[in-house]
Order: sequence, then structure tokens, then C-alpha cells
Amino acid sequence: MHVHHVPLAFVFRSRSQDDKAPADKAPVTSLSQQTRDPQAPKGRPTPKRSAAQSQRRSVANTKMSPKEARARQRGDRRAAMEKQRAALASGDERYLPARDKGPVRRYARDFVDSRFCIAEYFLPMAVIILVLSMVRVGSLQNIALLLWLFVILAIVIDSAITGFRLKKRLAERFPDERRKGAVAYALMRTLQMKRLRLPKPQVKRGERP
Repeated sequence: MHVHHVPLAFVFRSRSQDDKAPADKAPVTSLSQQTRDPQAPKGRPTPKRSAAQSQRRSVANTKMSPKEARARQRGDRRAAMEKQRAALASGDERYLPARDKGPVRRYARDFVDSRFCIAEYFLPMAVIILVLSMVRVGSLQNIALLLWLFVILAIVIDSAITGFRLKKRLAERFPDERRKGAVAYALMRTLQMKRLRLPKPQVKRGERP
């Protein structure tokens, strides 16, 4: 019977050599593949560390405390109010308050501003009547009472005629526009003297709007 002899060096070979062999044969992985930024888009190079840090700083700077946010909101409101005041003085449609915007409200203002309205002289006449009524003379007090009744009646009649004509004009010129509240808006404007009205009148008295 033939016996095969196994070399002793093969049996007692150091295990350290066997352990090192797979490590030596393992594929080498590039540094860029191991350290890819998980936030980087697929297929694109990883951003540099300095660029990523600057981006994080910019994002952090945009976060404001509640106090800073309130201060910023107050500043925005003040800027918006300044624009509205300038628009009321100049008639700029872009920054007017919502109640004054639109072609219907613009026409209503022009219609009133182009007419002579008794209601705009209500306050001066009321002061005169009040002074006359305070004089302790019976005839002057009676005159003051009659003037008061005459002024109220004249304002009611003039406002009714103005509102009726304005409503008709609006229906003709703006049949598809929302006209609700435009007549009342115009009549409230007649209670102010023309040079004190806001938005500032854009037409002269007697000029056709």
C-alpha cells in the first residue's frame, strides 16, 4: 500500500499568512466613493467642505429669533403704510388701500370730484348755524333752525340725485365689473371738501370723468 507523505510545513503553516491573503487581494476603494456626501445629488461630485460650511452658515443666518421677526414685520408694515400714504396723495393705483382700488372706485371718485356737491360744505355751514343758534336773539335762533332744516334737505336731495346718476353711469361703463358699495363710497367722499379728499382728486371741477 502506497502512502502519500504530506509536508509538515503545509500542515503547520502560520495562520497569519492565510489571514493576510484575502486582505491583500481585496479591491481598493477610492476615497471619493467612501466619503460621498449623503446630501449630494446622485451622479454629481461631492461639494467641497468649505462650500458646504459656507452654505450651512448662510442657512443658519436666515433663522431669526421671535424678537427679530416681530421687528422685521413692524418694519414691513411701516414701509407699506408709507407707500399707501404716498399713493393716497399721488393717486398711484399700485399702493392704494383695497377699498380705493379698481376702475369702478376710480370712476366713482372722478364723478364726484368733477361735480359741485352741497354735502362737502356741510361742516362749515354747520359751524355757522351753531354759532347763530347760540346767540340769545329769538329771530336769529329761528333763522338758524330754518337754515339747519334747509341744509339737511338740500344735502339729502343732492346726494340722492348724485347717487342715482352715478349708479346709472357705472352700469353703462362697467356692466361686468363688481359695483357693490361704489355709490355709498362716492357719497361718503362728498362729505369732505375737495382739497382735503384722499385719494387726491385727479380731475377738475366741471371736467368730464
